[in-house]
Amino acid sequence: MFQTFEESARPEQGPPRLAALRDHLAREGLTGFLVPRADAHQGEYVAPHDARLAWLSGFTGSAGFACVLPHVAGVFIDGRYRTQVKGQVDLAHFTPVPWPETGLADWLRGALPNGGVIGFDPWLHTAEEIGKLEEALSGSAITLKPVANAVDSIWPDQPAPPTGPITPYPDDLAGETSASKRARLAETLRLAGQTAAVITLADSIAWLLNVRGADIPRNPVPHGFAVLHDNGHMTLYADPAKCDDALRAHLGAEVTLRPVTAFGPGLRSLTGPVRVDRATAPLWVSMELAEAGVACAWGQDPCILPKATKTPAEIAATTEAHLRDAAAMVEFLCWFDAQEPGSLTEIDVATALEGFRRATNALRDISFETIAGTGPNGAIMHYRVSRSSNARLEPGHLIVVDSGGQYLDGTTDITRTLPVGEVGDLEKACFTRVLQGMIGISHLRFPKGLAGRDIDAIARAPLWAAGLDFNHGTGHGVGVYLCVHEGPQRISRVSEVPLQPGMILSNEPGYYREGAFGIRIENLIVVREAPALAGADDRAMFSFDTLTWVPIDRRLILPGLLTAQDRIWLNGYHAACHDKIAPRISDAARIWLSQATAPL
Repeated sequence: MFQTFEESARPEQGPPRLAALRDHLAREGLTGFLVPRADAHQGEYVAPHDARLAWLSGFTGSAGFACVLPHVAGVFIDGRYRTQVKGQVDLAHFTPVPWPETGLADWLRGALPNGGVIGFDPWLHTAEEIGKLEEALSGSAITLKPVANAVDSIWPDQPAPPTGPITPYPDDLAGETSASKRARLAETLRLAGQTAAVITLADSIAWLLNVRGADIPRNPVPHGFAVLHDNGHMTLYADPAKCDDALRAHLGAEVTLRPVTAFGPGLRSLTGPVRVDRATAPLWVSMELAEAGVACAWGQDPCILPKATKTPAEIAATTEAHLRDAAAMVEFLCWFDAQEPGSLTEIDVATALEGFRRATNALRDISFETIAGTGPNGAIMHYRVSRSSNARLEPGHLIVVDSGGQYLDGTTDITRTLPVGEVGDLEKACFTRVLQGMIGISHLRFPKGLAGRDIDAIARAPLWAAGLDFNHGTGHGVGVYLCVHEGPQRISRVSEVPLQPGMILSNEPGYYREGAFGIRIENLIVVREAPALAGADDRAMFSFDTLTWVPIDRRLILPGLLTAQDRIWLNGYHAACHDKIAPRISDAARIWLSQATAPL
């Protein structure tokens, strides 16, 4: 099993660790310290070595941070984690803070009216993050100070940094060689008058070099740092233990390997201006350049947009991965419906689903910890079942199953909400409205230049009409055998990145009633140029192709709420699910699929 079900949060260990941290801060003359979830690569998932926030507080969510002061320790969490955090931290010692509604600067001003010195690790915070915080604290007596990591100083058995091997990724799946990518991006540096670019995002390095890694569970990326020069040459700073002869041969003579300890001296030896991404690179990078007198030119990581706009080869590869994964999902759904209501637990569901994916003989890993939440657990958006929380699927309840697989040719992410026996009309009405939002995005045509914020409301409108909403974005970017959450594209009211052909996104509206139930329906979609329409003007239009082909449970739909267009889309989608997946599954699953995809 890739997934384990041990309890990872240890709320009872938070208070003594918090006390030890406060003692250390007092000795160092610091009023407080920032403890982010992030690592030096700003990844959503962190290695055990970098799980400082979870170790200190018990909170294991994929986003958030803590600010520890002498009299209060705030744990800042967004809408996805407001239920989860209550069960993971000792609420007598840690105070959940709704973020971003409550900004850190405002919170600090209220907590420290007489000022103070807040320490932070410059490896774990970006220049943009610290710059904005300093600006927001302007006029107060609160100052920020870069220091050695205070949590590391009190963590006696901190795991070592990961040393997973770096392996070549096939050029035919990538659709472009590393040499071609490096030459293409080097030209953008020359045109900008920049001599080099510092690259610190793990998935950017993986994409640019056509390699994959094993340093982070669920995400096949390598930890390391890199400098791309304006002649296409690249220096990769990584643990030599990760690099074998096959990798060296794949990288070739134009990629120089150096140990991570050489990264600082390497930066100091550069001749500027050097591009540094203010939003993703550790502040330490620009501090190091400034100390050496090397000119720093702020600019986006040059890999981000090219990585997000997939090549035709990548789209073809991930299409096959999604069909394979859909067959495994249909086998699972057939199995699920054959079980007696009340006979399964959440762990049974997660274990069985992983088993069907493993049976493909192509699964490299799951793409994230499977979310299998029934009843009230379904309302915890990023719920992780453990042996202590494992709930039985009671008749009349819903279960949210959000899962995905990592295959060499693609990364999948799918959510289906399933009934356990007969459920009530309230749940069905909410489910139908969530479905309408998902359909609205699926068949949308929109003008070139629009961003995620411009279309996010379409997924919410059916819920808004009933006075309902959900506290997460409608969709995130997805990689191809890379990170399941990939920027910069999103479908979210805060996303300003224009959508472009080749970008893969999730389409996952939901609804969550705390203490009762949760609902989410998710497909992956890819942006394409929209087909021409008779009588249309000549403006460029985009639309979405669907990648996910798994039936949506018709037993949870109130047909009277659907529009004629909704019904046409759903019946067409289900017909396509049948045609694409039926040849790939067992006889029993084929019978189930025919019933599940019958016209509504």
